[in-house]
Amino acid sequence: QGHRPASAVCYSTFVLPLKDMLASIEICAGGGGQALGLEQAGFSHSLLIDNDEHACKTLILNRPLWNVLHSSVAELNLVTYSGSIDLFAGGVPCPPFSFAGQQLGHEDERDLFPHALRLIEECGPKAVMLENVRGLLSKKFDLYRAHLINELSNLGYIAEFKLIQCSDFSVPQLRPR
Repeated sequence: QGHRPASAVCYSTFVLPLKDMLASIEICAGGGGQALGLEQAGFSHSLLIDNDEHACKTLILNRPLWNVLHSSVAELNLVTYSGSIDLFAGGVPCPPFSFAGQQLGHEDERDLFPHALRLIEECGPKAVMLENVRGLLSKKFDLYRAHLINELSNLGYIAEFKLIQCSDFSVPQLRPR
């Protein structure tokens, strides 16, 4: 309870001065689960974006000092953040690649990887972390993954796709990503 000083971020066990934190931008932020983890890892969110109004209201309610934008990534421009971002993160929509869906991949209008690549190019972060479902690793999407890796390589990144079990990182869920 109480007011957080502007010069520090408070946690239950430690305090990090803002000047020592890494700057991040997160697209498709949802209710903020990944953003909370990044905050605990030492990231200060320069911007959190989601196209769902309720998700944005949840973020603002729980972290009123976060800079939250209700917007579609298709309409977003991040050039003003160029050179100031350490991490570009996001959980782009999974339905285009999910085993539970039609697996239309890049032919699905919900595939936001092309927009993520454009935004990465605009803001030029030092690192990129995009998560998705296990289905993206299926053979069906080998060429699409190779395309994404090539595009990231052209932007100066060394990219790889890797299956991560959330339970290996103390997340109490069976949630392979």
